Amino acid sequence: MDKKLSTPNIIPGRRNFLKGAAALGGSAAMLASLNDGARAAGDPIPVGQAAPLTDFAAADGVEFKNGLTLACEEINALGGILGRPLEPYFEDTKQMGDATNVQAVQRLIDRHSVHAVLNGYNIGSGGAIQDVIADAGIIYVHYDTTIGHNNLIKSDPNRYFGSFQGDPAEYWYGPGFLKFVAQLEELGSYKRANNKMAVILSAGVYAANIANAVKEKAGEYGWEISLFETVNVPISEWGPTLAKIRQDPPAVICVTHFLPADLAQFMVQFVPNPTNSLVYMQYGPSIPAFRDIAKEASNGVVYATVVGALQDEIGTAFETRYKAKFGENAGHNSGAQSYDGAWVWATAAALAGGSGEPGNEEQNRKVADRMRSMIWRGVCGTTRFVTDEQSAYTYPTQTKDSSLGMPHQFLQIQDHTRSGLLIAPTPYDTTTFKLPPWMKA
Repeated sequence: MDKKLSTPNIIPGRRNFLKGAAALGGSAAMLASLNDGARAAGDPIPVGQAAPLTDFAAADGVEFKNGLTLACEEINALGGILGRPLEPYFEDTKQMGDATNVQAVQRLIDRHSVHAVLNGYNIGSGGAIQDVIADAGIIYVHYDTTIGHNNLIKSDPNRYFGSFQGDPAEYWYGPGFLKFVAQLEELGSYKRANNKMAVILSAGVYAANIANAVKEKAGEYGWEISLFETVNVPISEWGPTLAKIRQDPPAVICVTHFLPADLAQFMVQFVPNPTNSLVYMQYGPSIPAFRDIAKEASNGVVYATVVGALQDEIGTAFETRYKAKFGENAGHNSGAQSYDGAWVWATAAALAGGSGEPGNEEQNRKVADRMRSMIWRGVCGTTRFVTDEQSAYTYPTQTKDSSLGMPHQFLQIQDHTRSGLLIAPTPYDTTTFKLPPWMKA
């Protein structure tokens, strides 16, 4: 396994650094200014990532690795952290159980003395790695998207000072989705055929938390949950579930399971005999494999993510750089997670006067303090951490100010040969919702 990546030398000169930072997005200018033209030629700073590089989530895991790789190269090109280049190391979490996740992070600390662990997501309890991080006194940024993180940090903020969730918790998918549908109705873009909503989930904590949040809040928006079905995954045969949906057609089908191949099969089997239902799916359609499998059956699907590259100037510039390096089919939305997380941490470390190795809790507490006080505008929007939860605010459900929260993005596949288009929230939307081809006006 490739464990280590080389770090490039840099052309010196403050003017060149600031020029390069502007191309990455305005926030990167802060790091370049702090480096004050320094070359990234000092002792390397080891950073780590524990990601699912093999097994069923490898499609995302590879992109998490790519995101951190690109971030380290670009940060080093601006002088690293006060002249010290970042040197990334990677460990495989495979099926991402708590034991495997913890072992991977422990190896990063024991073998490489990493100053920070900068992850994408790992399925698990969402609270196991934090204890390893706390014992080492280092910084951890992850995108597990779990309310379990928030609750753990609140339980002991002093012990878990160094653990940060770079996006909002999965809970916010629930109320955010209900709010989105209500806005479609207010705009006249969608009219519900009835008040019934079917919710389909898998047995994991992540999917269940989102489904339960929808169920909990549905009544406030006038919805009746007509079907609340848990399916075993992976799943390729959706016949029994679709039979229940067709027997009592709902106005909305909300699927909170997230694996792209499974969701693609749902659409392949739904479209030949559809109900007059808006279909919403969680996260999976953002992965190119969903469209590759479902093809025309994916047209019209609405999906969401609380973290992903925006389709604005900064986000599209990132997509261009990312695909130029990793290939046209590379999943930049997944890579954007660890990419932004690396930038948030590196900037905070520079502001704090440097990062700290394992055991240097005093210095890493300074880094954590800077992270808590920062408002960072990155590829995925604004990262601002909730006090004592150390998870990013979500916009527009948690905060109504788009400059103070990470946008809960709703996208729709309108052409299966292209990625989904951003239809909400304002001001980030780039197009409008279209009624799916299987639905009646």
